[in-house]
Amino acid sequence: MSWSIPLFRVGGILVRVHVTFLLLIGWLAFSYYSQGGTAVAAARVGFILLVFGCVLLHEFGHAIAAKAFGIKTPDITLLPIGGVARLERMPEKPSQELIVALAGPAVNVVIALGLFAVVGFGGVLDPEAVQTPSMLVQLMVINVWLVLFNLLPAFPMDGGRVLRALLATRLNYARATQIAATVGQACAFIFGFAGLFGNPMLIFIALFIYIGASQEAAVAQMRDVSRGMPVSSAMVREFRTLPVDATLLEAVDALLATSQHDFPVLEPNGAIAGVLLRHDLIAALRKDDPAIRVGDVIRRGIPTVTTGTPFDEAFRIMQESNCPAVPVVDRMQRLVGLLTPENVSELMMVHAAMPRKRRGVELAPA
Repeated sequence: MSWSIPLFRVGGILVRVHVTFLLLIGWLAFSYYSQGGTAVAAARVGFILLVFGCVLLHEFGHAIAAKAFGIKTPDITLLPIGGVARLERMPEKPSQELIVALAGPAVNVVIALGLFAVVGFGGVLDPEAVQTPSMLVQLMVINVWLVLFNLLPAFPMDGGRVLRALLATRLNYARATQIAATVGQACAFIFGFAGLFGNPMLIFIALFIYIGASQEAAVAQMRDVSRGMPVSSAMVREFRTLPVDATLLEAVDALLATSQHDFPVLEPNGAIAGVLLRHDLIAALRKDDPAIRVGDVIRRGIPTVTTGTPFDEAFRIMQESNCPAVPVVDRMQRLVGLLTPENVSELMMVHAAMPRKRRGVELAPA
């Protein structure tokens, strides 16, 4: 995720913090300091960090459950409204998605029960504790609210994924996602409307939920459209390549002369050396070093797919590799095409525009 700063790595998972999160902490620290001085600011900011520690553990719950099904989590990013665990892919089976979705809230349930065991009934029901609750009581209550909030049936909340998993046991994946996304968008409208009457944060949450629901619906539609279709049906066949020893100026000429953003880079023997991404090229140009060659800045180890690879499988590979251009090779391992996000978007637009009865024929491989 852009504008995020890496903090540390745990079990192969990189923990990041978004710049907006740091701005929020800084703003809260200043506000608390102006109200009560250094001690008050330190105590309240420390408590907020404890809350986000619970959020981080929540995301690790998702990651650990996903790992049990062979799904890696490259990173977790802390945002002002919570955390996001970026899974390489979502589980294929509804039962697996249900477990992964519930694993996060389950962590908060365990934390809340652990805190309740410490404070006991007396600590919760004491009249003085109700008026001025201790930090442990507050943290327990917040974890309960985290469970309830995350289980709202709205994408990208955990409850939206739970709803989809339950619907997918009776409906196909695309239809289940569409229903869950519609419910999520309805919840977004409710939050947004409520936010107009005094809580601007609800408007921000509503926007986050609406965008997340729309993205989930789009991905599910793509999977439904491309199921059983080979990569050769929608790959880019006309493209430019660059030799591994090309200069950056030659790469710039290719960038400006074509509509390509990313270029396959070939070894002298024709083997694929890697992919030159546009932002990597721009970053290399800023160094102003004429000795740098294309081979010095390319992304190596990019996976390839064959012309017969199912489109949805190739799309999953593109997501996992985090590369916007995946080379397509034939049976002889010769480069014959590229798969890009633009291909995915255009495939969906064509599919939506064509009559349903013609889709299977017109989109079949040549």
